[in-house]
Amino acid sequence: MNMLGYHVPDPDEAMLVSGAKTKDNAPFKVVIGRGTWVVPLFRKVRYLSLAMFESEIRERCVTKQAIQLDVRAVIAFKVANDTQSIVNAAQRFLSEQEQEMSVLTGRIFSGHLRSIVGSMTVEEIIRERQKLADEVLIASKVEMSNIGLWVDSFQIQSIDDGNLGYINALAAPHNAAVQRDAQIAQAQAAQRAAEAEQESLRRRAEYERETSILKAQYQRDIDKANAEAAQAGPLADAIARQAVLTAQAEQARKNAELREQELQAEVVKPALAEAERVRILAEAEADRTRIQAEAAASNNRIALDQLLIEQLPEIVKQASNGLAGANLTVLNGPDGVGELVNGMVGQGLTVFNSLQKALSNGEADKV
Repeated sequence: MNMLGYHVPDPDEAMLVSGAKTKDNAPFKVVIGRGTWVVPLFRKVRYLSLAMFESEIRERCVTKQAIQLDVRAVIAFKVANDTQSIVNAAQRFLSEQEQEMSVLTGRIFSGHLRSIVGSMTVEEIIRERQKLADEVLIASKVEMSNIGLWVDSFQIQSIDDGNLGYINALAAPHNAAVQRDAQIAQAQAAQRAAEAEQESLRRRAEYERETSILKAQYQRDIDKANAEAAQAGPLADAIARQAVLTAQAEQARKNAELREQELQAEVVKPALAEAERVRILAEAEADRTRIQAEAAASNNRIALDQLLIEQLPEIVKQASNGLAGANLTVLNGPDGVGELVNGMVGQGLTVFNSLQKALSNGEADKV
């Protein structure tokens, strides 16, 4: 780039400024990666590429066994970055840099390649191709450095013996072994594939069997649930009906007990009370007759006993009338009624005895 006398080289270029005296007496000033001022008319600016270049060589070489081989190789190289290398390269290649560098590099490597192949057998060259390339590269680097070039790589692309068949013969056992290994590997791969397929089929069969079993179990559970659901309705209805019948029976029993209690209150107890009243009257009448008989037998108490005897039925009658109209609760049935009546009769007799005694005492006082 040039702007009003200020020159700047590209990143992959070295700028060469000639026409002025340099500190190290170099033929020109080398500028890399920066710009500089150049006095017009008195200075001249040229550029040298620092980019990577390739050179291809095809060389017929003779091996140690006098067998001719056609070798094809590729060299990757460039101008070195130091000032001395740039000066050396510029003095040789500045006019036609790429063409001249490629031709000279090819000649240098071709010479070393022929020399090194001549010291090796075909077998060594075939087996140790990288060794061949490394020796050629090492041998060429000194000359390349002298012309300011740096070799990045040297690669042998192919080695051919033409129609001799020597290389093919050397490769035949290896090819046969490779084919044999390939067939073995293919057979093993096929066997593994078959085993994998059989294993896949076996697992698929097991999966289908387990799936069938699970489906059968699921269907059995579904059928059982459906059957239980179908029976649940009638069973629940029967249970409900049984509960209703039980409740009705219990209600009937309670109604019977209630009715029995009602009959006791309405019929039995009044009947018992009436029967007791009649019995009490009958007993009172019998007692009156007995008393009358005893009074008649007694000469001194006839009149007095007659009077008490006549009053005794009335006393008992009043007691029985009171009993008939009373709402009594008899705990022990007829026996309880009898006890009640006997008690009343006993009270009447007690009254009778008391009156008789009192009257007898009165009569005695009078005497």
